Amino acid sequence: KYHETVINSAHAIGISPSSLSRNIVEITARKLKEFKERDLSFIKPFAVFIDTIHRAKEAFMIALGIDTDGNKHVLGFWQGATENHEVCESLLSDLERRGLILSKKIIWVTDGGKGIKKALKNRYGEKLLHQRCTIHKDRNIQRHLAKKYRKEANRRLAVALEQNSYEDACSMLKDFERWLRSINESAADSLMEAFEDILTLHKLKVPHLLRKTLTSTNPIESMFSTVRDCEGNIKRYRNSSMSQRWLATVLLYCEKNFHKVKGYRDIEGVIANIEKMYEEQEAFQKAA
Repeated sequence: KYHETVINSAHAIGISPSSLSRNIVEITARKLKEFKERDLSFIKPFAVFIDTIHRAKEAFMIALGIDTDGNKHVLGFWQGATENHEVCESLLSDLERRGLILSKKIIWVTDGGKGIKKALKNRYGEKLLHQRCTIHKDRNIQRHLAKKYRKEANRRLAVALEQNSYEDACSMLKDFERWLRSINESAADSLMEAFEDILTLHKLKVPHLLRKTLTSTNPIESMFSTVRDCEGNIKRYRNSSMSQRWLATVLLYCEKNFHKVKGYRDIEGVIANIEKMYEEQEAFQKAA
């Protein structure tokens, strides 16, 4: 109801719509400057979600972080024509430029896009902690299957991922793979392509409640839903500046409504598990 509540109100009190529009541009420009220049050095990242929202035929790659206290932060965004590793590299460089300390010991949650994964591996090594979104992987598998098999495939994957131990989840996923191969080899190959990545949280012994938050890109997708709702009345983005101004303003608005993630009290224990895992790996490499 922009026209009814803003334009008509402006006329009623003697303010021209053009003057009002200029004020909105100035306000959103300040929000963009605030967003792009704010210091991130105070944030101690525990997990980072990276995903892309498409607006006006442009790709905006966005990073959402969870700190060691369980608080969520919109870390930054970078604009590109498509989702690729160069855009992701630029985004990560921008975050580090503003003081965010990133490393392979952070849990990286993505939808499995090859460009994002390539950039992360190039920057933090092959052994980084990458959690593949299980919802996206489920959809990928479903696309290979006839409708009569989809419900059972969804059930088998869900039951496997609900297991608390890595060994149990791994065993059930292998059973799932054998079942898929009896139906569709391509579906089984799709599962195996991400087999270890969808079990990253199990390897780290992440408790069930916290694992529910980190097992998919839902937290950042939920934020994208708010972005779309807030920008629903924008019919045309006139240029990149307008697009970035509105995105930064809405992301800052989203951040005000964030809450601690469920299971945040378990974060300290998971960090200890991560440190122990890397210490064991280093000790093994030295012994070898």
